[in-house]
Amino acid sequence: MTNLSIAERLGEDFLAQALHRDYRHVSKAVDVAGLMTWDDLDRILTQHRLEPPRLRLARDGQTLPLSHYATPVSTRRHTVWHRLQPAGLHPLLADGASLALDGADQLHRPLARLAEDLERTFRTDVRANVYASWTPTEGFGVHWDDHAVLVVQLDGAKRWRLFGQTRPAPLYRDTELPPEPPSDPLADLVLHPGDLLYVPRGWWHSASADQGGPSLHATFGFEPHTPVNLLDWLAEQLISREEFRTDLPLLDTPEAQAATVRGLRKLLLAELDDPELLARYATAMDGRSVGRLAPSLPYVGGVPADPGLRVRMTTARAVLTTTGDTVLLAAAGSEYEFAPAAEPVLRPLVDGQVLTLADLAAAADLDIAGIVALVGELVDGQAAAVGNLL
Repeated sequence: MTNLSIAERLGEDFLAQALHRDYRHVSKAVDVAGLMTWDDLDRILTQHRLEPPRLRLARDGQTLPLSHYATPVSTRRHTVWHRLQPAGLHPLLADGASLALDGADQLHRPLARLAEDLERTFRTDVRANVYASWTPTEGFGVHWDDHAVLVVQLDGAKRWRLFGQTRPAPLYRDTELPPEPPSDPLADLVLHPGDLLYVPRGWWHSASADQGGPSLHATFGFEPHTPVNLLDWLAEQLISREEFRTDLPLLDTPEAQAATVRGLRKLLLAELDDPELLARYATAMDGRSVGRLAPSLPYVGGVPADPGLRVRMTTARAVLTTTGDTVLLAAAGSEYEFAPAAEPVLRPLVDGQVLTLADLAAAADLDIAGIVALVGELVDGQAAAVGNLL
């Protein structure tokens, strides 16, 4: 893939014109070599125990029974898992079923790197699913998702029909379902390897491999941030105020109840009047994102003083700020305080670079022992991982 960010590949007007608003199709936007291949998919299916709904087959909008393509296996410890049976799997796929693999970014590092690039750009958690189809039969029918998706066509071609939304910004847990979509699509597109397609949340769509060969694509789902999420976070902040911890006067007079509500309203409006509220929320959510936590085996007793040992941040949304003589790092749900000398060490890690202990020591003009102590604190807090196979 090129060094351009996904946002740049989608176009310089994407954030202002398309994000959350409209679809965007860009042909030959990325070089997908090394991102995900059929061999990679075969390897994942072979080496992992993938229970539904992590792995599933669907045809005409219906999920097919697991028993049609897998057999139960009982272990000596009396647990049961399901082994894929190619003899059952292949005929179903040839007969119109589509294969879906959820959370593929947790199983395949190249997909994780692209997801992290998207997280760093769009400041939200991103998960990748992989879909494979062989026939014009639609696996999932016309449907909508409760999150926006970015589709990357990996191999073959796939036809996408987009119908727009019939309910603004629907949610998984909503008060009502969106009305049925129109019969005629707003857009009828065919994606080829390297093409990108952005589909906003709530847009009805369908996809089929009707171009005469198998299709492999990945979708990167964006976790939405809504006013409900903002109010949930704000409620957490208000716990520090006695007025929001006290018991409600449910058995008091109507006058006392009205006075309580007026007082709470005044305090809540003061919070909502803060022009930096959304910025504060976004920063807090960035620092809470755990990313893709990784162990640092075999280093369970601390980080060794090996100059060649590589280090990476386990979250793409770490926040690094400087306040007075203190460098503050919020990452993977933890907060850390460091001296200013740590800033040259932390900055490239927060930006997504993978560096050796020697590189970090040189950047901060520290010895290996000093770098080991700093990195060890991050590893213990799960904000970073070390190892030679990262």
